[in-house]
Amino acid sequence: MMQVETFFDTDTSTFTYLVIDKTCNKCAIIDSVLDYDQYSGRFTTKSADKIIEYILTNNLTNEWILETHIHADHITAAFYLQKQIGGKTAIGSKITDVLKLWVPLFATEEDTPITGEQFDVLFEDSETFSIGNMDAKVMHTPGHTPACSTYLIGDSVFVGDTLFAPERGTARADFPGGNASDLFESIQKIYRLPDETKIYLCHDYPAFDEEAISQTSVAEQKQLNTMIKTDTKKKDYILMRETRDKTLSVPKLILPSIQTNLRLGNFGKVSKNGNQYIKIPINKI
Repeated sequence: MMQVETFFDTDTSTFTYLVIDKTCNKCAIIDSVLDYDQYSGRFTTKSADKIIEYILTNNLTNEWILETHIHADHITAAFYLQKQIGGKTAIGSKITDVLKLWVPLFATEEDTPITGEQFDVLFEDSETFSIGNMDAKVMHTPGHTPACSTYLIGDSVFVGDTLFAPERGTARADFPGGNASDLFESIQKIYRLPDETKIYLCHDYPAFDEEAISQTSVAEQKQLNTMIKTDTKKKDYILMRETRDKTLSVPKLILPSIQTNLRLGNFGKVSKNGNQYIKIPINKI
């Protein structure tokens, strides 16, 4: 029996999921958040600690710390969580393409292997794994980034940024390595799942008087998504997505997030003076 617990970080509008096999109290964490203040350069672990508290209070054993992709809008708490409660860190195998794109930009070769070896497991497309007694399957869903993966667990999929709530459309595809054509094909893979399949989202951006939407279904997306319905033509989607992307601002945390997430939320090698630093390349993004 699967149970899904949802944690919402209002600062970054990010959902973290705790997927639990109730038959044996084993669990997995998907898309965690480290709280980071870009103005002071300070971080806290309050969001991650809520998950740890839930796991410990309910006598759960964590088996996995899963990333749907390398996030550009928040820093993952994977490095911290693994130290506190264990579990294997994992991401799609195309992470190596992302590392080759970004590591040279940040000049972080010294502490960020481009092989992906900093992750315990690099999942291939269609690879299977287990959470307790539950079967899970990896679907590579590139487009937003080359390394995006969707996790199919029971009657649910955890899609990262690939899809948003129907009225908000889909992920952007204008980051380095992003591709609107690839994103269209990835969404078709999700749309071929049974209509009743639950879709768990990574983000929502509600107005002050709205509730954040964490879950939709394949049927709802196919009927109501403002950018890609069942009958949307590929060329029309690509035009709409690329036109929309030209109007979007760069995420405010993209530079600290990407370089840090390539190390699972680790801020990198300590300098001779005992400090860690985030690098900000000038006129590159």
